[in-house]
Amino acid sequence: MDEYRRPEPDDIRREPDAGPAGSASSDTTQTFGHDSDLSFVPFGSDLSDAELEAIDALPAGSALLLVRSGPTAGARYLLDSDVMTVGRHPEADIFFDDVTVSRRHAEITRDGSRFDIVDQRSLNGTYVNGERVDRAALVNGAEVRIGKFRLNFFVSPSDLPQASDA
Repeated sequence: MDEYRRPEPDDIRREPDAGPAGSASSDTTQTFGHDSDLSFVPFGSDLSDAELEAIDALPAGSALLLVRSGPTAGARYLLDSDVMTVGRHPEADIFFDDVTVSRRHAEITRDGSRFDIVDQRSLNGTYVNGERVDRAALVNGAEVRIGKFRLNFFVSPSDLPQASDA
């Protein structure tokens, strides 16, 4: 029966004398578990005052990615150009130095005030609101997951549809 149980992280061990064939290169992307690690639990609106001020200060035609969890939790990335690259490559516009992120993981494109995320055939995939996507439009408050990083996307308040006074 044990052969059918899901392996635990401690079940997999590398022998200390493993040679080049058994060693992990710093230039490879590691995969991670698909059930527990990929659960979608929205963060809600628990933004700090500083984050709210940063969102309010966004100029028209721009957006902000807030890293909510992962090795760089709390980081903010301004999206203010037509194409921004995301990945583990040191020259990526949004650089995530983690083995769960592909070197060229995704691109975020802008057309006017519309933003899309386009997966670049990454190993672990790109997720928007819990669903794996090849390409998806980013809407205000959307959760984006790249490797073990969870981010929230916010557009400039001046680009949001205005509520009617009726």
